[in-house]
Amino acid sequence: MRLRHSSGTRLHLSYCTNVHPAEDLDGIVAQFDAYAVPVRDRLGAGVLGLGLWLAAPVAAALAADPSARVKLRRELDARGLEVVTLNGFPYRSFHDPVVKRAVYHPDWTTRDRLTYTLDLARVLADLLPDDAARGSVSTLPLAWREPWDDAMAGAAARRLDELATGLAALESGTGRVVRVAFEPEPGCVVESTEQAITHLAGVDTDRLGLCLDLAHLACAWERPGDALRALREAGLPIVKVQLSAALETADPPALHEYVEPRFLHQTRNPGGDAADDLDEALGRAMPGPWRVHYHVPLHAAPAAPLATTIPVLREALKELAGGPEPLCDHYDVETYTWGVLPPALRPRTPGQLAAGIADELDFARNELRDLGVRP
Repeated sequence: MRLRHSSGTRLHLSYCTNVHPAEDLDGIVAQFDAYAVPVRDRLGAGVLGLGLWLAAPVAAALAADPSARVKLRRELDARGLEVVTLNGFPYRSFHDPVVKRAVYHPDWTTRDRLTYTLDLARVLADLLPDDAARGSVSTLPLAWREPWDDAMAGAAARRLDELATGLAALESGTGRVVRVAFEPEPGCVVESTEQAITHLAGVDTDRLGLCLDLAHLACAWERPGDALRALREAGLPIVKVQLSAALETADPPALHEYVEPRFLHQTRNPGGDAADDLDEALGRAMPGPWRVHYHVPLHAAPAAPLATTIPVLREALKELAGGPEPLCDHYDVETYTWGVLPPALRPRTPGQLAAGIADELDFARNELRDLGVRP
């Protein structure tokens, strides 16, 4: 959806399609009809934004075939859909029965990750609406924290230099600006604002910056105002914001029904205690309160004693979009965990999932409207 900040800047609000499992072009187009068009209709939106996820094989095929990119753009246009941002964090197989740490591979020490990201940028340059100022691709925060040494850091730095060079060449050849956004996440080489500033020092900030995932920010127990101030002072741009909420509770045993086998649910408390997954945290009896990297629907508060980090999201949005100038223009709702929610909360049909996604987007749109952002 297209929104207008009081400064006149256009903001883009979308939902991330990594909630859907298809990893081929036909399946992706089928998702448009099963989910995206019903979401657009429920919202009464003239145009619905998608934060498209393309697995590596389909990204490579599209990057190599201009006619396929033209076809995909036509499929989007015909349905009132548009794409200004891609999620390039999961490489492939994001809906396997067990994903866990596999989602961090290949990492930014490898040429595979560089190739995938440049393929996505090539595709996005042709999907961007003609009047879009720029596109964005979010990606993982370099790597999982172990193993990590000076040699790996050097390899990653070289890949990021090559990435910036490739993005510059893309702009020169197409006239379209695509920026890549590194997404801090608990347990990774870059999991905090401070680490982002350290590990991304010296990158080409015209083309590279940060993807601020608000659930991850909350799980790091960071205050949004402090984090954004530090990023501004360091000159590290916020290229993309992922609107997400994590679980929070002072009564950790209430989280047992959220233990599930597919995704990693890093758990943190304000004292600095950390576990790499929810079952591990429950087994160690870490003192509460806890915040858990488990993206939950924005609009639906769980039953007490569980809560979500929506207050952190609101505080961050006030900083990001409530001032005289927005700090970012791409906002993507990213709740990819609908299919692994506790059974009583899990949608059973495509229509139920589309309704839930629409409710999330409506929630996000209303939060932005409260800050003076308008259609």
